Amino acid sequence: MADQLTILLFSHGIIQNYLLMSLKSIWFDFVDLIFPRCCAACDKGLVGNEDIICTSCRIALPRIEKESVHDEIIRHKFVGVHEVLETHAFLLFTKRGKVQKLLHALKYKGQADVGILLGSMFGQEMISNSILPEADLIISVPLHKKKLKVRGYNQSDKLAEGFSKATDIPWSGGVLERIKYTETQTGKTRNERWENVKGVFSVKESVAGKRIIIMDDVLTTGATLEACMEALKSAGCDQFYILTIASAQH
Repeated sequence: MADQLTILLFSHGIIQNYLLMSLKSIWFDFVDLIFPRCCAACDKGLVGNEDIICTSCRIALPRIEKESVHDEIIRHKFVGVHEVLETHAFLLFTKRGKVQKLLHALKYKGQADVGILLGSMFGQEMISNSILPEADLIISVPLHKKKLKVRGYNQSDKLAEGFSKATDIPWSGGVLERIKYTETQTGKTRNERWENVKGVFSVKESVAGKRIIIMDDVLTTGATLEACMEALKSAGCDQFYILTIASAQH
């Protein structure tokens, strides 16, 4: 009798869980119908458990493959800076492509969750490819206070946060401070970019002797990242990993 009662209660629990899951599924389907969720990369409706970026786009995003031409270009960006141990970029940035659309949503449309997801995806892929840096801290490239006030958050913070969640490497958005407001780097030559960011960063916290990942959204000439390194080197850091979510196509 006791065994039959146990089986009955167990079966009842299974039925309850099944009904609850079915009700949740119906509710989510209803919400998606009334308030459709769209993929941040292609604008098509998300279905089921898809979140932020649809499954098709997650698969199709243009990865920068190891030992590819683009990977070679990236690794030579800081070839003369001996403190840079490794340089990696996750995706290839092309005009009017999905990566540009995602970063535009992150930077200008208030979709901070896009940054957290991209950072997490980057970290997961580095782990699966066994290329995760042995770093002590992730530092995000800071925005000036004026730009931060307008945007509401620093996109590089969101990327670093997602990467940290995936890899368990701690991150900080408060180590570096941008002390000068600068013009946009877009459209400038390498020398103009370097002059534009020269001396604009200062170090606010002690990081001497730490192996640092510097995280940013797009790698172009690398001038901003070099300026970050100059400030960190003056604070006692001499080992850097440069990681960006995307690299501009050349």
